[in-house]
Amino acid sequence: MSPTQRDISEEIAREHEAYAHAGSVQHHPDRGYAPYRSSLLRHPKQPLVAVQDPEAVELSGPAFGVTDVTELDSDLTRRHAGEPLGERIVVTGRVLDRAGRPVRGQLVEIWQANASGRYAHQRDQHPAPLDPNFTGAGRCLTDDRGGYRFTTVKPGAYPWRNHTNAWRPAHIHFSLFGTAFTQRLVTQMYFPGDPLLAYDPILQSVTDDAARARLVADYDHDLSVPERSLGYHWDIVLDGPAATWIEEGR
Repeated sequence: MSPTQRDISEEIAREHEAYAHAGSVQHHPDRGYAPYRSSLLRHPKQPLVAVQDPEAVELSGPAFGVTDVTELDSDLTRRHAGEPLGERIVVTGRVLDRAGRPVRGQLVEIWQANASGRYAHQRDQHPAPLDPNFTGAGRCLTDDRGGYRFTTVKPGAYPWRNHTNAWRPAHIHFSLFGTAFTQRLVTQMYFPGDPLLAYDPILQSVTDDAARARLVADYDHDLSVPERSLGYHWDIVLDGPAATWIEEGR
């Protein structure tokens, strides 16, 4: 039988307690993290294979697209003829290295569910409405201060089949490409005060409290646009003791 949320929450508590007693530093969420059931079924079981020719790998890698990155690419509310449904938000921050120096000209991409908690993707069959005016993907290049800025709508929570009554909290996926496609890093940003944060085994797989807190954005009222949108600030640190947690390590 599928485990209940109570079962998963008890497992999360045991994992956190074990981490606290171990006294070690978690450098990456465990791919075999038991409460994250679907990860147990699909994560690599064998050691990773070193690529002998990284440049050859890039020949079949993703491309930026048929056009350069434009200002319109960072505003997910202006990609279609009509206005999308949902709460407008601005998400901004800086991409920094371990010494706090800005990472300039970095390609930052985001993707997310719509305000109803559904992705514009054929594999998402969640019975929530699609929004014809929102596809949920954007990109930008960081400026001289390492800054990025997106205008979008706040994504909704959605169910997933990790366990009975499993719901993912609202989140936005972030991708950073480094200086080459083989350096791509992927992570997720969450929203403050979300009651689902404590129940989510993906977020809770980061058992270090301080590291987990760094995945949650700050609400910044000064970033809010009058009569238009609310503002959130979230910095991304690529390395070092204050690094932002990345899904596949650094």
